[in-house]
Amino acid sequence: MLSAEKFKDLCQLRQIDVQQLAGHLARAGLNEREAAVAITNWQRGLFKPKPRAEDVRRLAAALGVGENDLADWRSSYRFAPISSRKGRLVAQLIVGRSVQDAMDILKFTRKRAATMIDKVLKTAVADADEQRADVDNLYVSQARVDDAGVRIGTKRWIPKDRGRAHPIRKKACHIHITVTQI
Repeated sequence: MLSAEKFKDLCQLRQIDVQQLAGHLARAGLNEREAAVAITNWQRGLFKPKPRAEDVRRLAAALGVGENDLADWRSSYRFAPISSRKGRLVAQLIVGRSVQDAMDILKFTRKRAATMIDKVLKTAVADADEQRADVDNLYVSQARVDDAGVRIGTKRWIPKDRGRAHPIRKKACHIHITVTQI
């Protein structure tokens, strides 16, 4: 996927404005005006319309860089069966580290969330490897754990004194990992 930060930095570095890039990006179904709007959105981090692989290829050619210099790779685990608070404790350990360091840290972290985050990280690295990125130069640019509410099928009651019932609500979370090439 296109990295908004890298794209914006390369445009400023090469001193190429939106109109010049829109001329390179114009394709069937996307005229020059719509391409300029799309490029502006992508620089802001809004991916509407979603950039295609062909779009990333054309932008990389216009900027004179490789496709992997504009990309980052994301992976997520939706509705992971753990609370977001517990997952964030582990996710904070790996942000900004190289992938190999992050995997080593997760291997020796004695938290239940570590195995879940490790699987998501390995998936992101496999995606980068599939697109011919240099796996040795990858680092974790973002690790985010969002709340997903109560897990489906875990709304239960525990009986208490005098006929009362207290709820048992088990939480879920969404784990998002982004790796980027240095």
